[in-house]
Amino acid sequence: MADGAVVVVGGTAGIGREIAQRYADSGREVVISGRDQGRAESVAAEIGGSTRGIGFDLAEPHAIAAKLGDIATVDFLVLAAINRDANSVREYDVDLAVRLVTLKLVGYTEVVHALCARMHDDSSILLFGGMAKERPYPGSTTVTSVNGAVTTMVRTFAIELAPIRVNALHPGIVGDSPFWAGKDLSAVVARTPTGRLATMAEVTDAAAFLLENRSVNGVNLTVDGGWIML
Repeated sequence: MADGAVVVVGGTAGIGREIAQRYADSGREVVISGRDQGRAESVAAEIGGSTRGIGFDLAEPHAIAAKLGDIATVDFLVLAAINRDANSVREYDVDLAVRLVTLKLVGYTEVVHALCARMHDDSSILLFGGMAKERPYPGSTTVTSVNGAVTTMVRTFAIELAPIRVNALHPGIVGDSPFWAGKDLSAVVARTPTGRLATMAEVTDAAAFLLENRSVNGVNLTVDGGWIML
């Protein structure tokens, strides 16, 4: 493994931040991004170690390459940024839909395009999708569609970027995440064979496995305690 950076796009909050913290605590150079430069720098300081923050918006893909210009070598790239969108077909907001599609498909791809020349044979990329691809809900048409597209992006990226490995992680409801903590999730727990929800730590462990195991490639991994089975 080269002495390169761990880049976490969407690393200022949620699971992205947990992944960044894990690698910073292990002594790695970490770069996190968020939409706001000041917040990204502030969170990087909180994470500590050799962490720095940069600000850019994945929904503005033409500006991405310049923002990533001073990153030298990349060992691991994590694309964890999300945009929670409730956008029903009957009351369709085109601007919201275009933003989410651009962020998750074009933005993710442009980050990879901008950084792939700075990766090496042992580098790996992790994309985040989500279980709305399997369990849609009212208003999830765009979210369901882009998360489904992530599963196919993994395969094309793995072929086009070989030998760089590319995998995706699709968490279910993460019970102790900032978004879900404190909400009544008993109905989801009742439909989960393990009788409990996935945790932030478990999703972070799964992310590290996909990033670090050198024989895991082109995989879409679900972490939901078997929720999708019921």
